[in-house]
Amino acid sequence: CNYANQMREEEKKLQHSCPFCRKPVPSTEKQCDKQILKRIAANDPVAMRQKGIQQYRKGDYRRAFEYYTRAAELGDAAAKYGLGRMYEFGKGVE
Repeated sequence: CNYANQMREEEKKLQHSCPFCRKPVPSTEKQCDKQILKRIAANDPVAMRQKGIQQYRKGDYRRAFEYYTRAAELGDAAAKYGLGRMYEFGKGVE
């Protein structure tokens, strides 16, 4: 789990790594986007939710809705919450 990975990194003074692939966390936004897209291609619901959050913050509610929906279908509870908030505020939904 992510918490166990964080504890291991802290105890051993290791560089922070991605909980999905265990590689070092990207240092630039471009590298981060590339890694998230790779995780989305592997059907990682957390990455889909993260991409949904990015799109929502950019104001692209249609794409945010798509990413949240895909993540929610894979069982991500936080994505379901995000979808609920989109419906509550009428963002990207009809």
